Amino acid sequence: MRVFYRSSFLALCLVVSAALSSLSTAANAADLDRLEAFLEVTGFDVALESIRLSADSAPQMLGMQAEDFGSEWSRLVREVFATDIMHDMALEILGNTLSDAQLTHAADFYASDLGKRLVEVENKSHMIEEDGLKSESGTEIIDGLVRIGSPRVALLNRLNSASNAEDTSIRAIQEVQIRFLLAAAAAGVIELRMEEPDLREAMRNQQDELRTSIRANALATSAYTYQAFSDDEVATYADALEEPIMQEVYALMNAVQFEIMANRFEAVADRLADMQPSQDL
Repeated sequence: MRVFYRSSFLALCLVVSAALSSLSTAANAADLDRLEAFLEVTGFDVALESIRLSADSAPQMLGMQAEDFGSEWSRLVREVFATDIMHDMALEILGNTLSDAQLTHAADFYASDLGKRLVEVENKSHMIEEDGLKSESGTEIIDGLVRIGSPRVALLNRLNSASNAEDTSIRAIQEVQIRFLLAAAAAGVIELRMEEPDLREAMRNQQDELRTSIRANALATSAYTYQAFSDDEVATYADALEEPIMQEVYALMNAVQFEIMANRFEAVADRLADMQPSQDL
């Protein structure tokens, strides 16, 4: 599937669970074997695995660092973000939400020659740690394209718009932070000095800055990920993503991934109550 963009302070974006609920009545259950094949051919199985890369942002939201917990943090991440747990959650949700028509349409595109090549580079991009390499390289590519007046930038922006990453990510980033902070407060890990409505209002006031950051990050990520593809191939991909049924698939897949991520972050908050910052000797 398309790259799900990470912000500077949250490795992967999360969407409100209400978005998932609104989709759940629109589809029929799909056969388990077909769902497994769907996860693989679209690359969504790798996207799920990459969720664990977002874990280090959890302590940062509490004013701490993952290193503060020493080796205990690595163990917590392995357990809470276990791939089989997230995989089973995805199968359960998709089995009740993904229609046969949606599954077939998306699987057919990603099983094509172009689709296979796209999934290959997207899978690699998903699993790159956020150490600055991807964003910095992507930014350099964009700068070069702008200097020569290449139409490539407009194509990449069109690709990003087709997957609706920007608006979804804004809502998602705000929601995961709220859900994580509330869960951490309930577990006694932190003491919140703001009520939930005030917390939401404070985050809404940061939307413009957040939108600018997400837009730039999304463009750089796309430039890096699809650098080996021609303009015509990028345009073909944009055409495919703009089809109404693919829009439905992406709305659902984003909601599923984001809900799983939010669920796992809440599980982290619950487990943090039993952990104390430490230092490896």
